[in-house]
Amino acid sequence: MTYISAAKTSGGCIFCEALSGSDDRKSLLLARRAQAFLILNRYPYAAGHLMAVVNRHVGTLPEATAGEMTGAIELVSLGISLLTAEYRPEGFNVGLNQGRVAGAGIVDHLHIHVVPRWNGDNAFISVVGETRVLPEDLETTYDRLKGRLGG
Repeated sequence: MTYISAAKTSGGCIFCEALSGSDDRKSLLLARRAQAFLILNRYPYAAGHLMAVVNRHVGTLPEATAGEMTGAIELVSLGISLLTAEYRPEGFNVGLNQGRVAGAGIVDHLHIHVVPRWNGDNAFISVVGETRVLPEDLETTYDRLKGRLGG
């Protein structure tokens, strides 16, 4: 309810706003790199749902450079390492949705999802019940993963 009651629509790109902001905890931005950054998903399918986002505002794979995609994939790998150490998931869904019809919630800024999975988890509820079930709030998840990064 706190998130819903505080919701605002800026009209801008949430990824660009997070990258240009100065409060990484508030924007849930975990790691900044030269080509991409790692951020928690504000609408997660599971605790620890991360996204590796290219820094430049581009929406398709052909628009991204090889360096940008390499930077994003390196952060996917870092995210998997962080999540494995902190949450011990049994698997991961890693994917990129390009275009609204493909499931992209943010169509004009390229990002790769990293969703930790556990045997018997309830992630199916998001699909069939249009409901999210999370065992901890986003700030707690942020603090746990940021602590693994040493900052």
